Amino acid sequence: MRLYAAVAVSGFRRYATYRVATAAGVFTNTVFGFIVAYTYIALWDQRPHLGGYDLSQALTFVWLGQGLLAATAVMGGGFEVELQERIRSGDIAVDLYRPVDLQLWWLAGDMGRALFQLLGRGLLPVACGALAFELALPTAPLTWLYFAVAVALGLLVSFAVRYLVALTAFWLLDGAGINTVSHILAMFFSGMVLPLNVFPGLLGELADVLPWAAILQVPVDVLLGERHGPALVGAFAFQACWALVLLAAGRALQYGATRKVVVQGG
Repeated sequence: MRLYAAVAVSGFRRYATYRVATAAGVFTNTVFGFIVAYTYIALWDQRPHLGGYDLSQALTFVWLGQGLLAATAVMGGGFEVELQERIRSGDIAVDLYRPVDLQLWWLAGDMGRALFQLLGRGLLPVACGALAFELALPTAPLTWLYFAVAVALGLLVSFAVRYLVALTAFWLLDGAGINTVSHILAMFFSGMVLPLNVFPGLLGELADVLPWAAILQVPVDVLLGERHGPALVGAFAFQACWALVLLAAGRALQYGATRKVVVQGG
């Protein structure tokens, strides 16, 4: 485990070197936060309790989404492009010869990246939103602890989804198409575009049970106090189950790929 901890630290330090990019990301997230916030204000002015949220809860959803956007990598910026390139070039063969678990290696590095993005790019936009608007942020420390657990599980689900997408490079010549599809699905079904509880009918029911809901919707609902008691346990179970299922699927796909597919380029 010390090795994977070192990989996580390395991932943190790697992204910490891109200071200008981080500053630009903070600026971009903050600007888009204001744009989306005022869009929500106009929408909630017409429908004051849309999706069961009041305006302050809706605005909290906006700014937490901006705070988690880079960490969850739902629009890219994670490890998947790098892993796909290593598969295409044949460099993945070197990775497979290392005395480490391939999935855990990339997981550790991605968790280090996510932690830096949370601290370096996520906190300031949320702070700006809290200064400019009345947000429904809790005062109970235990609620923040529950939120931290939900975020950690959401990051695990996000990694598991992106790892599956990255492994498709064993069969596809170009991963750009499937990456784009993955980003669109993640944006829409995680709640980054609109909270899932405003989706109507069967679409809302479907969105609630898909794995992307564990990335943003569930953590924000935990912070807003929408999940408590048995519902809170159910939320954590939902996230944990999807993480286990997707990680197991990634391991199975990795097993099949590395034994039956000739790596492109080597």
